[in-house]
Amino acid sequence: MQTRPHPAFLHEHETPTRSHWVILAMSWAGWVFDFYDLLLLSFLLVPIQRDLGLRPEQLSLLLGASLASTAVGGVVFGHLADRFGRKRVLSWTILTYSIGTFLCGLAPDLAGLLAFRVVTGLGVGGEWATGQTLIGETFPARARARYAAYMQTGAPIGIALAALVGGFFVPRFGWRAAFLVSVLPALLVVVIRRSMPESDVWEARRRLAERGESGREPAHLGTLLVEPELRSRFLRGFVLALTDMSAYWFTYTWLPAYLYDQLGFSLARSGLWMLVTQLGGFLGYLSFGLLADSQGRRRAYTLFSVLWAAGLLAVTWFWDAIASTQPSLTLVCMFVVGFGTGNFSGYGPIFSELFPTRVRNTAMGSAFNLARGVQFATPIAITWIARSHGLAGGISLAAFFALFSGIWVWTLPETKGQPVEP
Repeated sequence: MQTRPHPAFLHEHETPTRSHWVILAMSWAGWVFDFYDLLLLSFLLVPIQRDLGLRPEQLSLLLGASLASTAVGGVVFGHLADRFGRKRVLSWTILTYSIGTFLCGLAPDLAGLLAFRVVTGLGVGGEWATGQTLIGETFPARARARYAAYMQTGAPIGIALAALVGGFFVPRFGWRAAFLVSVLPALLVVVIRRSMPESDVWEARRRLAERGESGREPAHLGTLLVEPELRSRFLRGFVLALTDMSAYWFTYTWLPAYLYDQLGFSLARSGLWMLVTQLGGFLGYLSFGLLADSQGRRRAYTLFSVLWAAGLLAVTWFWDAIASTQPSLTLVCMFVVGFGTGNFSGYGPIFSELFPTRVRNTAMGSAFNLARGVQFATPIAITWIARSHGLAGGISLAAFFALFSGIWVWTLPETKGQPVEP
């Protein structure tokens, strides 16, 4: 007879057990390979273009399709996770993006590659919200932001892994092999199904619904837009995600090209400086969680947004002034740019605490991924701005998005210490 795993929900006075660490580890690993699969294409564009004979605008279509389909995946899988459970849907999302990436290695032409990148994007869109919802429903209010931040550190790890595969694996084995071996994250599903418990919070809501005591069925995006209180919180959360996501993609879409083309860095030096920003991001994600648990979600979010904006303006508008007087300070500013992106660790705890269980994953997945899906237009916007203001002008716009999000977060209630609603 199979025994039930240790209950998932961790009370304020309890210490994490093996089951809790499995939930964190699987959510973190899912996010690592989520980000890896999303960005792997960026590191394979040159060999793909050469092999398939694609034009630059066709490459932009591939990149944009991946981002746009994450919006659909966030909405669909968000609703499914509220209806069928976090554990089951986390497995579905990992399988979806792993299979999509594998099929990209078999694509005969642009149409096939485009279709399989859409499949990958669907899975990518669903994974983050499901993992963060699990974290929010597992760990207590006093430490929720900290554990959400642990999961968020998977993003820079995923980027670094994609860079390693693109830089060292592809020259030897080819871009198709890189996609084919990327099916390996699907093995996480075996561990999830065998070792990870379901969210106790979701299970409790399901039992109440079966007895007719919860009042309402799991919601979908339409519910979020119809019920007044949910609509108000969702739209404010969506604006927060949209402006911050815009800041992120305006920062990273063309920053390597800015260093190489406009500042005259070598490819090696550009890569090194980008790794510095990812180190800053890793430490920023961790630091945000600690600060948000001690000082509150909004204060931490605003502080990190201001740091991010300051770093961006330093490496764009004020680059010449800083580089001519304190050259070493420019590298510090690149670190600050990455560190400021640590405010992305705030979405998990904020959305977990803003919404009840029946709609939590739907709200989180829809807001985060609809905002990310819109970013397919970011490369076009930067290209347009760069015609008259250079890449520095386009990238510096991210600073104003970051500052706006740091102010806008105060339209949401402070949720530090708030238990998740059933």
